[in-house]
Amino acid sequence: MSTPTFTKIIDWLEEENIPKRVLHHEPTPTSEDSARVRGEDIAIGGKALLLKCGDAFHLFVISAAKRLDSKAIRKHLGVKKVRFASAEELMERTGLIPGSVPPFGRPILDFKLYIDTSIAENPRIAFNAGSITDSVILEIGDYLAIAQGEVFQFSKVET
Repeated sequence: MSTPTFTKIIDWLEEENIPKRVLHHEPTPTSEDSARVRGEDIAIGGKALLLKCGDAFHLFVISAAKRLDSKAIRKHLGVKKVRFASAEELMERTGLIPGSVPPFGRPILDFKLYIDTSIAENPRIAFNAGSITDSVILEIGDYLAIAQGEVFQFSKVET
């Protein structure tokens, strides 16, 4: 079942003439599940994380093979506290469940977007597009051009 967010993403990509591969698949609640059904390396997966940084929520996109470095985010944004949005906060602000958040700020989700340098190291980005049963895969140059997020390093190697 496609969601309004999925439809909004597909319409936007088509309007912007961005080539894409769309997959409908079994529910994939984890990055490992998503990589398996997409037939892609886990590093290609783009995890979109809604974080509360100081008093504001922002969206961060990181390779599924990496871990978040909250110290790097605090330093870059000049805030004292960074935390993950709760499932309730995520639903309230996006209408989405954990694992379904796409890697786009405006005009898809109304948040400032930050993209980790790990994303640009891959030839493609694959992501859940508003549901845990719909994935989209884009060439990395196309993603970076359309997403227009601020790129900096906020990842650590997964341990």
